[in-house]
Amino acid sequence: MLEILIYGAVSSAIYALLAVGFTLIFGVARILNLAHGSFYALGAYAAYVFTSLLNIPLIIAAPLAVLLVAGFGVLMERFLVRPLRASQLAVLMITLAVSLAVEQALFITFGSEYRNVPSFVADKISIGGVDIGGQRLLALIMSVLVLLLLWLFIQRTRLGAAILAVSQDPEAAQYMGIPTNRIFSIVMAISAGTAAFAGVLVSPFLTVQPTMGLLPMVKAFAIVIVGGLGSIPGSIIASLILGYSETIVAYLVSTSWTELVSLVAVVVTLMIRPSGILGRRAAF
Repeated sequence: MLEILIYGAVSSAIYALLAVGFTLIFGVARILNLAHGSFYALGAYAAYVFTSLLNIPLIIAAPLAVLLVAGFGVLMERFLVRPLRASQLAVLMITLAVSLAVEQALFITFGSEYRNVPSFVADKISIGGVDIGGQRLLALIMSVLVLLLLWLFIQRTRLGAAILAVSQDPEAAQYMGIPTNRIFSIVMAISAGTAAFAGVLVSPFLTVQPTMGLLPMVKAFAIVIVGGLGSIPGSIIASLILGYSETIVAYLVSTSWTELVSLVAVVVTLMIRPSGILGRRAAF
């Protein structure tokens, strides 16, 4: 039971880090970013390049990777998404194209071989008789910390208040002097950065390969449907449900069945409560 609690918490925290960024950009800009999984993959590959090829210590490489991917997100929003934001279908298509382009670029540049990133903490830690990798425990702690800091940023700062205003009514916020386009870019940077950070955290204990962004994208999409599109608290609750459900299925049945959990959760949610657990129009 303790093992399920610990490993479920790790999975839930990583899923929440991915889903919150995906939810944030939808709640503020009203777009579904199908390239969100690419940010995750780019974060992991950036960590690999900085540590294995450039020999930069991981403690320095990690923030560099996050900043690099956040910058990529800003450029994507400014030059690809913003001109097409009036059409949700066009945004879906361009973000899907970016996702495919990133995957192919990674494949051409690095090949299909799995890559390894060094761990922050290589030793295992025993908790109540359960051995857990130090890097997994670090991923849990850092994910929770980042989510807490993000909540404080949105709720307690002037820029966070501006983000809240834009999420409620972009036109009214613009009339009040809030630069909505700049807010959209900032939110995209946060969204890309959180996804990249998730990729950096898991890269030492998961394989780094070109298609690694697909499954996290599916998980994030499933989580925001279950939690409710535009609801960050709903995404966190859904992450806990999905993370622990997959862990329980893996331990009691088989790991090969875990990928069905998100599909079942989405189908049940759409049948019982199509708006999700805490779904509403406002982002937060």
